[in-house]
Amino acid sequence: MDDYETHVHYGEGGVVSKSCLCDFNPPTLPPLSPPVPVGPSPSVSVSVMLGCGYEHQPFVSCLAGLYGCQWRRYQRARAQPGECCCSKVECGSFGLLILTFFLSFVFLYFWTEAQNDYNDFDWFNFGTLGFWFPWSLVLLTVAAALFTYIALLLVLAVCLLSEGQRLYLHWSHKTGIVVTLVFSVAATAVLSDLWSKEWKTLLLSLQVTAPYLHLGAVSIMAVLSWPIALHFFRMNKKVRQIAVLGLFLSVLFSLYLVPLGMYSPCIKEAGTLGPAPTLIGHRGAPMLAPENTIMSFERAVEAGAQGLETDVTISYDGVPFLMHDSTLRRTTNVAEVFPNQTHLDASNFTWTELQQLNAGSWFLSRDPFGTASSLSEEDRLQAQNQSVPSLAQFLEVAAKSNRLVLFDLRRPPHGHPYSQSYINTTLEVVQAHINSSQVLWLPSEDRKLVHAVDPELQQTSGEKASIQELTDDHIIRLNLHYSSMSQQQIRKYLSVNISTNLYVISQPWLYTLAWCAGAQSVTTNSIHILSQMDKPLFLMTPEEYGLMWILTDVVSAILIFAIFVFHWWRERGLPFWSGSRQTHENGPYSKFRTEMSDVWSISSVNVRPDLRSTPGSPSVPHLPTISEE
Repeated sequence: MDDYETHVHYGEGGVVSKSCLCDFNPPTLPPLSPPVPVGPSPSVSVSVMLGCGYEHQPFVSCLAGLYGCQWRRYQRARAQPGECCCSKVECGSFGLLILTFFLSFVFLYFWTEAQNDYNDFDWFNFGTLGFWFPWSLVLLTVAAALFTYIALLLVLAVCLLSEGQRLYLHWSHKTGIVVTLVFSVAATAVLSDLWSKEWKTLLLSLQVTAPYLHLGAVSIMAVLSWPIALHFFRMNKKVRQIAVLGLFLSVLFSLYLVPLGMYSPCIKEAGTLGPAPTLIGHRGAPMLAPENTIMSFERAVEAGAQGLETDVTISYDGVPFLMHDSTLRRTTNVAEVFPNQTHLDASNFTWTELQQLNAGSWFLSRDPFGTASSLSEEDRLQAQNQSVPSLAQFLEVAAKSNRLVLFDLRRPPHGHPYSQSYINTTLEVVQAHINSSQVLWLPSEDRKLVHAVDPELQQTSGEKASIQELTDDHIIRLNLHYSSMSQQQIRKYLSVNISTNLYVISQPWLYTLAWCAGAQSVTTNSIHILSQMDKPLFLMTPEEYGLMWILTDVVSAILIFAIFVFHWWRERGLPFWSGSRQTHENGPYSKFRTEMSDVWSISSVNVRPDLRSTPGSPSVPHLPTISEE
């Protein structure tokens, strides 16, 4: 029942009058004294308050209004001692809210940590749907908005429970919860099926974020202990008490023990961190210029790249050129120049035809990384006029800047004039335009023959194998996807002088992990960002991490214990110290609590001086507080 205030006035002639400031009529107060005329009009004001205080009503009204559209006090009710905080239907709604909060958080976290590969996701959709749209950012925005909505509902529910209010969730919010739940489950299922490797990315991210997630989760449990303790001590059924307390403590102790199973290469002894991995520009600097163009490679060199990575295809007339996709549709204007050959394999075009294409305008119109707006007008003009470069042009840029070169070589389709001789054709161009020692030779076909022809090439493998197999093939470097990152394996290969390059790492937290794991180099899209990092984002000694973990658990345990003790004391009306004043539970107005199931308190009583008790004068009712005017 809600709070209300009653004023008792001794007006003219000593007549008692009452006024109520709430939406319902309070019970009649016991007669204080017979109405006896006593000369000048006395004025006595008695304010009686129920519950947690009238001053909290605007706050509670706001909470109940936002949560259940209960803006007026008569629409809501307090949870009485011994009662459940909500009906069975509302308990189910609250449980569904908690489940939705958890699942929407999992999806939001999953998709946020997948940001390293958003570009791949968007281009996959481009190939499937035939048009460009930044689906990754749209999905992130929707996931963040829905999670924020659910989180706010949960905060409102916790606040209402902390105020002792019964929960009632409006039907529109119930609909919103179901929509969010369906979206989170469906999106997680679809992406898990199409892009299951991102779960490995999520597990890797925990090696950086787990300490902070642990801190946040324990803090949330400490906050939740307030309403849980409040309703725990108001329950009159032992089974409910055991179930609630058992569930709460199970989750809490599980969180306390989570750090025991945590592993991170960034938790290491002081002074054992190796040098930062060198940076290899993935198709140049694709965030600053159109990928696989001369401008892109020049920007990568300017940003601090120690190596340049690209993709090589052989034209129909035998000229190696740079193109990642099997067709020209994504990164050129082939649909405008050769509208009938849009889906033709890129290697079926002659070099003369390829030179007619524009390889830069798409970058400004589609803005794949959302960075085109940061380009100067001069850079925009330069990007708009980029053409498809040949391998020879690319090698000249690398040779001039003394950078390493790494490239994938795509075999032409069957029936192509160079489908059998593409390796020799490529090797001839390499030897003619750059020092072979600068080339990380990645193609696995005819590797031993290539090594025999040019032993100065740095043989690089794209697959893990035994040390014996790698040394037999003269492998001195591994080029592996970042999801296979392993500190132990990197150390093992390094012990036999085989270095490890990880691709494609564009997020600082992934670069941090590669750095801590001991990788010698990484291939990246964001070379201008990673080159500015002078230390890992996360680095702790085991002692520092242990102290952080223990302090978090101990402080939260003390706080939660204190909260439970406080609610235990409050519900029993016990004094904090001996000799303290009597609580309202045992005070002179405790009988009103029986009638109204709430707490009464006397706020003010004012009596005129000339009405003090004197022999022969009528008695003034005995009240706890009397102040003279």
